Amino acid sequence: MAGEQGKSSDDRVVIKKYANRRLYNTASSSYVTLEHLSEMVKQNVHFVVYDAKTNEDITRSVLTQIIVEEEGREGQNLLPIQFLRQLIGFYGNSMQAFLPSYLELSLATFAEQQERMRSQFTTLTPGAGLGIYDEQIRQNLAMFDRAMKMFSPFAYARTDEQQAAAAKAAEPPPAAAPAADDALSDLKKRMEEMAAQIEKLASKS
Repeated sequence: MAGEQGKSSDDRVVIKKYANRRLYNTASSSYVTLEHLSEMVKQNVHFVVYDAKTNEDITRSVLTQIIVEEEGREGQNLLPIQFLRQLIGFYGNSMQAFLPSYLELSLATFAEQQERMRSQFTTLTPGAGLGIYDEQIRQNLAMFDRAMKMFSPFAYARTDEQQAAAAKAAEPPPAAAPAADDALSDLKKRMEEMAAQIEKLASKS
């Protein structure tokens, strides 16, 4: 519930969403947009969103809308298509209850490492790149990949088979090799692409 200064009991800014879909910041007494809320998140300003009529907490749905808006911007994509497919596959899955905690822990760990990188970048000599962090990034991605396999090994296996089939249809068949080697090559390629995206984002920070 909002206090006199437009903040909840745990000191979060209270945002009200009205029937006309307008968002009202009770702390600043002004209407805001999803873009404003996105900036508040980036500035570590904690807020909670309530439906103005029912007083229902709709923070999750509003944050999801912000992600959809950001993903829709050209060049702003953070979520790989394969990751989104796997994420959707966990809805209704027996392991669904465990995934949120794992993702939250993984992002928290990544944020800590990013902050450590930023502080270390200040000591790098001019011209030094991110190569020294490649191995750490690859290890993090490998750990995430192993965890995803542990959560849903059968779904993951089907995905690898589908990607291998698509690759074979688009390219001339390579020399005979074990199926496990093909899956490993696909995994390494996927990890390298994700590492490149993370490296690009880190360089812009």
